[in-house]
Amino acid sequence: MNSAGTSVTTHPFDRFFKISERGSTIGREVRGGVVTFFTMAYIVVLNPLILGYATDVDGKFLGGGSAPNLAAIAAGTALVAGVLTILMGVVANYPLALATGLGLNAFLALAVASQMTWADAMGLVVIEGIIILVLVLTGFRTAVFRAVPAQLKVAISVGIGLFIALIGFVDAGVVSRMPDAAKTTVPVQLGEGGTLTGWPVLVFIVGLLLMLALWVRKVRGAILISILTMTVVAVVLQSFLDLGTRAEKAGGWSLTVPAWPSDIFKAPDFGTLGQFDLLGSWDKIGVVSVLLLIFSLMLADFFDTMGTMTAIGAEADLLDEQGVPPHAERILVVDSIAAIAGGAAGTSSSTSYIESASGVGEGARTGLASVVTGLLFLLTIFLSPFVEMIPSEAAVPALVLVGFLMMQQITGISWDDVEMAIPAFLTIVLMPFAYSISVGIGAGFVSYAFLKVVRGKGRELHPLMWIVAALFVVYFAIDPITRWLT
Repeated sequence: MNSAGTSVTTHPFDRFFKISERGSTIGREVRGGVVTFFTMAYIVVLNPLILGYATDVDGKFLGGGSAPNLAAIAAGTALVAGVLTILMGVVANYPLALATGLGLNAFLALAVASQMTWADAMGLVVIEGIIILVLVLTGFRTAVFRAVPAQLKVAISVGIGLFIALIGFVDAGVVSRMPDAAKTTVPVQLGEGGTLTGWPVLVFIVGLLLMLALWVRKVRGAILISILTMTVVAVVLQSFLDLGTRAEKAGGWSLTVPAWPSDIFKAPDFGTLGQFDLLGSWDKIGVVSVLLLIFSLMLADFFDTMGTMTAIGAEADLLDEQGVPPHAERILVVDSIAAIAGGAAGTSSSTSYIESASGVGEGARTGLASVVTGLLFLLTIFLSPFVEMIPSEAAVPALVLVGFLMMQQITGISWDDVEMAIPAFLTIVLMPFAYSISVGIGAGFVSYAFLKVVRGKGRELHPLMWIVAALFVVYFAIDPITRWLT
């Protein structure tokens, strides 16, 4: 009923997802979901490149073949991302998308598969996901999340903001790693050789300026308009200049060459689905080695999601006074199921994506945005040529803008309180410097516990924070511990 006593009819989507209640509209949610998809669609292309060319202990490629099967990995990646992101939207009503976790997939390809078969490696991912799911259902994972001080959660959000901004600059070619042969201690540089070169970098710069201009002018759909506009520009440039990829020649595109597809439709190949073995690794490398690998996978998954959902909630203004998002346990349950699903599908552990912040920056506040993103991932299974048109240079300006928005939360940290300020500082700077969310969170937790002890306030520390800090000490020392035990 409204103030006049007449009934007000709301759209079923509005009632189910509480869109009006969270200050959003269906249009904003749809735009936010589309933007999130465009910002993270690169994973459908990148995951096959990371997993597809690595061989296991038997010399086989993922899927058991004697040659790479990138199409099957791409289809499996899109399928898991689509289904689990829709599940996140419907079950948790949270604007958070999921897909194969970067870092974990590289860890599998480089450090795990070389010791066992691909099926064994994916079996470890399934086991790790099951363990995390049990920790959620028993309340342990949620309890740990609530035990973290609110200001440390703010630091996690700010650190992630810097991290995703760095990802944007690296993917665009504005920042690059110094060649290994270079006689310098400087780890990164501007562009290639210290200068900005190539048309793709210009696409990124113009796209960022366009996005900023539209955003400060409060134009609806600013992020989406910029991505689509610069994709068109990129396709035109590629058609005339044939720039190729950065791996082929200097000044090329980072990953995706933005050309109009020759085939609009591709039949999917799901050859990696179900290719996992829960017990094979135990005989091959021993119980101790398996447990250490599972621990490494689990700790990264456990805390990456905690940081991501906090950052998204803070940006969307969805956190309560303790810094906890609504339906936190449901979010963690879906994320745990995603890890299991990724291993079972043979595409590596799936996890929550911080790129979801780009959709939140576009106005998304509910799970409807996640449903839209998930549906687009499912369409990608059949229409992957269209996704492959979008170069990262056109999409990643959104990460820079959202990084700025997340950085604004830094005023919520008491910088005159050294017990909180130093852990917050280490959390913030180590995420981009170590290129890892988990490393930043771990450094913050360990230093927070240490400073409490140094100042004689160890009793003030929540018991779960002691446990987590100890686990991170083991995590940071995992290499020498592995060598000692094995």
